[in-house]
Amino acid sequence: MIMIIICFLAPWLAMFLRGKVLQGILCIFLHLTIIGWIPATIWALAVTRREAA
Repeated sequence: MIMIIICFLAPWLAMFLRGKVLQGILCIFLHLTIIGWIPATIWALAVTRREAA
């Protein structure tokens, strides 16, 4: 539950917490743009759900 909230507020942080540093950096660049925030959130949720399963 906490990871889902982190994915919505800071998707790059969710990537870093999962150990995906390069993806986290790319996610920061996506998150800095308004248009990229939604794909970054979806991407972080997908990674989090895949890691949890």
